[in-house]
Amino acid sequence: MSTFINLLAYGLADGAILALAALGFVLIYKATGVINFAQGEFLLIGAYMFYTAFVVFALPMVLAVVVGVVAATLVGILVERLILRPMIGEEPISIIMVTIGLSALLKAIVQMFYGTSPKSQPNILPQGSVSFFGATLPVNRLLVVLIAAIVLTAFTIFFRRSKHGIAMRAVADDQQAAMTMGISVRRIFAMAWALAAVSAFIAGVLVAEISAVDQNIAAFGLMVFPVVILGGLDSVPGTIVGGLTIGLLTQFVSGYLDPGLATVIPYVVLVLILLVKPYGIFGETRIERV
Repeated sequence: MSTFINLLAYGLADGAILALAALGFVLIYKATGVINFAQGEFLLIGAYMFYTAFVVFALPMVLAVVVGVVAATLVGILVERLILRPMIGEEPISIIMVTIGLSALLKAIVQMFYGTSPKSQPNILPQGSVSFFGATLPVNRLLVVLIAAIVLTAFTIFFRRSKHGIAMRAVADDQQAAMTMGISVRRIFAMAWALAAVSAFIAGVLVAEISAVDQNIAAFGLMVFPVVILGGLDSVPGTIVGGLTIGLLTQFVSGYLDPGLATVIPYVVLVLILLVKPYGIFGETRIERV
């Protein structure tokens, strides 16, 4: 029983972070139709931006978070404005190749300034443990779940209640109709990339907190693809279900079967979902007439 509870806690923490990372992916896809293959590197950039503010410049933690959020917002806007906006109207495969190139570029920039060795960063969350039904659960993992839940709830309220959130939903549903209502589609595109970068920043900081500040953060971000395929490419609720499912599945496979198998099981799920339900659990089915 204690093993099950431990794996459940670790799986929920991993799944919550994956849901945050997948949220940014879905935001970009819903608003712009772009499949962003650089989402893992957005997590990497976010973790290193926080490391720079918190460790290199020795800013207080709260101020380091604020600086990181502002920097992530600027990165998202610059990527959309300078790299993706000139690609409007191009073939989808061309845009995909651009995001793959962006992935390599962002990783190279991190390696150029920070090298490839892991960086030491003070813990930002309590490191104690609590006992629950005979299991010893790390407090930082439980707080990761809580933080991710708060952030996801805040994003949900933003989309449903705020003026800009409603505008983003309108653009996602029908760009032409949104334009006739006076909504600036290009501004919404920039906002989508900015919010995706912010969610990736938070996810990257949380990954660094429970693991390390190193290049593996980008590899963790790659699991965003099974998450969004499982939940649905255009579904925000699907990111939560997909993230928690992949996080729990990976931990249970690692704990009860084989850690090596756990690294590939998310992609096995990806292939199976594509074969059985290619639009995901919550994805919108599109039928095109030819």
